[in-house]
Amino acid sequence: MATASSLCSLPTQSPTLPSISLSSLPSLKTHLPPQSHFLFPPFSTKLGSNFDWNETIAVLPPQETAVLAVEAAREHVLPEPTWVSETWSCGKLERVEESCGDDGFVGWKKKRRKRRKEVGEKAEEGGVALSSGPLRPGYLTPKEEAELCLCLKEAAQLEKAKTRIMETQEHEPTNKQLAIATGTNLRCIDRILCRAKESRDRLIQCYSKLVVSIAAPYQGKGLSLQDLTQEGNIGLLIGAERFEPNRGHKLSTYAYWWIRQAIIRALDNKSRLVRLPGHMGQMVARIAEANNHLGIKLSRLPTHKEIAESLNVRVSTVKLVTERSKRPISLNQPVTDRGCLTLQEIMPGPDNLTPENMVMRKLMKQELRRLLNTLSKREAHIMRLYFGLNGEIPQSFEEIGKSMNLSRETVRRVNIAALSKLKKTDILDYLKDYVV
Repeated sequence: MATASSLCSLPTQSPTLPSISLSSLPSLKTHLPPQSHFLFPPFSTKLGSNFDWNETIAVLPPQETAVLAVEAAREHVLPEPTWVSETWSCGKLERVEESCGDDGFVGWKKKRRKRRKEVGEKAEEGGVALSSGPLRPGYLTPKEEAELCLCLKEAAQLEKAKTRIMETQEHEPTNKQLAIATGTNLRCIDRILCRAKESRDRLIQCYSKLVVSIAAPYQGKGLSLQDLTQEGNIGLLIGAERFEPNRGHKLSTYAYWWIRQAIIRALDNKSRLVRLPGHMGQMVARIAEANNHLGIKLSRLPTHKEIAESLNVRVSTVKLVTERSKRPISLNQPVTDRGCLTLQEIMPGPDNLTPENMVMRKLMKQELRRLLNTLSKREAHIMRLYFGLNGEIPQSFEEIGKSMNLSRETVRRVNIAALSKLKKTDILDYLKDYVV
């Protein structure tokens, strides 16, 4: 069918060509390549093959017919190269180049380059030279780096003006106030903020591999890789705001130290349940390094004195830092491998909750109750309120007098009389045993 379709496109005006029947064409199959080896679709789909099979046509010799068929196919394909996808692999492009020839392939590449240039110009008209395709990490030119960092600097100026206005006027500033404070056109405020957001997203996505490579060695020190990556992205944006492209450095080289600093500060401030000051965090790292070095050298655990001598610090400093840098232990942590007992179940509680102390408190309350029973009801009630023996907050003589409709002096005299009675009883000797 492909042979018949290609033959239909050939001129038939030559008077010298012999006229033969179409049934004599099977010998051409031995000279033409199989249909499966053609890169392009059969031409019968474009040119059609509606003719009478009994009609006689003029043909050339087999070899010349094959050459003319290939040339005719090239004429139909080269003017329309747009159906070839730009995402083809290198192998497919090589086959297109071989089939189309050098001149056709060069023309196709020029048209593709022209289309990409037009897309880039449209993006530059929007303000930020963003890529027309999907964002890929590490594909920023120096011009793009400068434009993205400029957008971040403009947004940073707006944030500073916003903070300054909020401190003076104590309310959220309007866009008009921001425009007056920064000397910017009112219509450009929203555009600057929108471009800054797009620039942040672009920088984070393009330099994601750089941030992950810096954060990976700090795993296992209290923060997960995701948290370290987020802190590194914050450092990347800070470095981008302060980046000066006029000095000739790359943004990745300049932002490396900002990313690393942000990760280290996050470990110092957020990796522990109990936060340590920055200088103590540095001392913890020095002590840990000296401990490992001396342990290898001495083949044993070094003492605090040996660590202090190696670091040229006081022994008390080493002890303090070692105690404060200990990791907290969960009370729900299982003690055994089976997980039957937890640390909370076997740890002793406070001293006042031990069984011995609980029994002593119970006996002391019984003796105290016997002691108050030797007084009258009014005297016992005043003693309980004044000393807080009923489990409530102790009250003054004036407060007790108001609650009992008595004067302050009367309450004071009753209290003194009750104390003098208690001193003469034998039960007081039993209570002395509970006094430490």
